[in-house]
Amino acid sequence: MYQLTQETPDDWWEVEALYDLCFAPGRELLSSYRLRRGVESVAALNHVARDRDGILGGAIRYWPVRIGAVHCLLLGPVAVHPTRQGEGLGALLIEGSLQAAVEAGWDRVLLVGDAPYYKRVGFTLLEGVVMPPPTNPARVLGRALRAGAWDGISGNVVRGD
Repeated sequence: MYQLTQETPDDWWEVEALYDLCFAPGRELLSSYRLRRGVESVAALNHVARDRDGILGGAIRYWPVRIGAVHCLLLGPVAVHPTRQGEGLGALLIEGSLQAAVEAGWDRVLLVGDAPYYKRVGFTLLEGVVMPPPTNPARVLGRALRAGAWDGISGNVVRGD
């Protein structure tokens, strides 16, 4: 049993340590990080999942981006501690935080990730939406938070500041 709560400043170092554990050492050189650098995250949507003993099991963050004049959320990073993987915690983090995004009025979310994994939580390939290089176009995925939110949207993803 996990409790999802909004990430607080006190969680920051622990969440960063989890990201360091789960991702390659050069994670901050990825194109998605270039879109995040110097931009405030959407703090109300950043969540942590803790077990009943208060141990961090996973975390998720979001960032504002644009495709032309269209505003969008960039999901990531999302990470689950290696000892907690396979328990559905990643899906719980995604679904719980996206419910908060819907309530906050967001229409669409994108991410760069593994299509077979993210398909399970409603993400599909975004044709014509281009992340900065060297992103593999087959890994640019999106989910409409409102019906038709991705209809007709294409172009380059840029910082949302």
